[in-house]
Amino acid sequence: MGNADNYGYPSMMDNNTPGIHRVEIPPPQPFFKSLKNTVKETLFPDDPLKQFKNQKPLRKFILGVQYLFPIFEWGSRYSFGFFKADLIAGITIASLAIPQGISYAKLGNLPPILGLYSSFIPPLVYALMGSSRDLAVGTVAVGSLLMASMLGAQVNPAENPTLYLHLAFTATFFTGLFELALGFFRLGFIVDFLSHATIVGFMGGAATVVILQQLKGILGLQHFTHATDVISVLRSVFAQTHAWRWESAVLGFCFLFYLMLAKFLSQKRPKLFWVSAMAPLTSVILGTILVYITHAEKHGVAVIGELKKGINPLSIMDLSFGSKYMTTAIKTGIVTGVIALAEGIAVGRSFAMFKNYHIDGNKEMIAFGMMNIVGSCTSCYLTTGPFSRSAVNFNAGCKTAVSNIVMALAVMVTLLLLTPLFHFTPLVVLSSIIIAAMLGLIDYNAAIHLWHVDKFDFLVCMSAYIGVVFGNIEIGLVMAVGLSLLRVLLSVARPRTLVLGNIPNSMIYRNVEQYPNTNNVPGVLILDIGAPIFFTNSSYLRERISRWIDDEEDKLKSSGETTLQYVILDMGAVGNIDTSGISMFEEVKKNLDRRDLKLVLANPGAEVMKKLNKSKFIETLGQEWMFLTVGEAVEACNFMLHSCKPISSEDGSQKWSNSV
Repeated sequence: MGNADNYGYPSMMDNNTPGIHRVEIPPPQPFFKSLKNTVKETLFPDDPLKQFKNQKPLRKFILGVQYLFPIFEWGSRYSFGFFKADLIAGITIASLAIPQGISYAKLGNLPPILGLYSSFIPPLVYALMGSSRDLAVGTVAVGSLLMASMLGAQVNPAENPTLYLHLAFTATFFTGLFELALGFFRLGFIVDFLSHATIVGFMGGAATVVILQQLKGILGLQHFTHATDVISVLRSVFAQTHAWRWESAVLGFCFLFYLMLAKFLSQKRPKLFWVSAMAPLTSVILGTILVYITHAEKHGVAVIGELKKGINPLSIMDLSFGSKYMTTAIKTGIVTGVIALAEGIAVGRSFAMFKNYHIDGNKEMIAFGMMNIVGSCTSCYLTTGPFSRSAVNFNAGCKTAVSNIVMALAVMVTLLLLTPLFHFTPLVVLSSIIIAAMLGLIDYNAAIHLWHVDKFDFLVCMSAYIGVVFGNIEIGLVMAVGLSLLRVLLSVARPRTLVLGNIPNSMIYRNVEQYPNTNNVPGVLILDIGAPIFFTNSSYLRERISRWIDDEEDKLKSSGETTLQYVILDMGAVGNIDTSGISMFEEVKKNLDRRDLKLVLANPGAEVMKKLNKSKFIETLGQEWMFLTVGEAVEACNFMLHSCKPISSEDGSQKWSNSV
């Protein structure tokens, strides 16, 4: 095998000559300037302060107010035509929000009136501070169940309802504080750790659990398990077959059939969206009338009972900051906050994409945080932007967040005047409404798509689903997030390295497995490193590069082709490198020197060049062995292979001299 270090360097190997471009070392930057740029790119990728540049102080103040309260930005352009559309949309979503609010509050083991309270104050706050035109704010089933599961594990809502209620307000406060902190400190990327596969599996599992929980209402059971896993729920259901109420079951399945039929019609004919939107309220009205006329409450059909009349009372004094359950409230607030943000921002971005406008994720977090903080002080619990309500708002033709104001005013009228009418509303109707809403969250088509596209994502999805259904919500969430993080760590710790070949009649080099018609370059091994090089993967890359070289030499020996002389590393995907990575390069070079091979680097980036220069590795390697492209590196190596010939030395080894 030839000794590459004994090559003489012809003029073509000079990077200053035409055809070979020198790899430049970036000019040094002061440390604090570099740190500033790094922080800016990490926390402010969208450059939110750009609009304030070169503005007068008064204009900066106005822009600041408009940034925090977007209603002052678009309010000046608001028209009567917009108001008509928002009025219709607001009334439509109010018809959905009222029955859903009552239902979800019951799901969270909270007084039903809290569902109405939570559809009054938070939408007003979001209308002032939110940037989405289509998001309809309110309570959500998954968040309600999560709160019931986590708080109910410590405090029994039936035995100590007052403490449970105060903890719910406290958890909502910490949800808002957490969301506000994430938005203010521009840490919204943390929510991105909940991948699409995680959300699909988690939401599907939570929806399944919610549906099973509603068997209590459908069957008219008085006693039911507080556990959420499918085994405990089914055991509780079938252990009480003697207590099943056929009247309640018939009523429940009839209303469920009506709700599903309405949803089916709306899906088949999108212009009939209002049929599905009005179906829950229609069910509540019909169910209430039916119970009132037949006195079904005397025959085992449970009803809501009295709802307190009036708007939200203050609850700021009910926040339990000194309670021994403070840790539980904080934990519940953070977990529910992450889920609420993931759903709300994803829904807002989805509808913004349809209407071709942009929403700021961090600004949305601030809006969600403020509405939950204010809500916790005004007898509200967890709120976000649920998909079902937002979809109705979108289909109803909303133009701005004024539709949330209209909805809030409609709920206010209900609180002031209409709450006594809900006295005879049967709980079985609320259970039917919840089941109909939850069936839409079990997205089996998305799971099938994940299976076809990415098996690991499907595994993450199913782990979340199985964990929630057979364990509990926290277990499912931890399993899914853990697997997602494991995948991220594996992609960092085990980056892909590929052998590149030349596409015929070109200077393009691509993966030989993806492009089987590529040609190998005699005497040259070209490897592509597909990730930044850090301490987490430096040892793996050292071993993997060594194994690639061994495999290539074995292949060349068995075929009798030209011996290996050069190893080119394509650094195009290596955005950064740390000291462990530099040490890895030094070890690789020493290893190649011992094997009489030459290391060549192609396309190193600015950050990599800066660190290689400071570590003196460029001097060790020789800058003439660093090239701007793989094509130039191969051209130079080919030139050397054809310009030098082997000379046998006295000890039998080969040295190379320049024949040009």
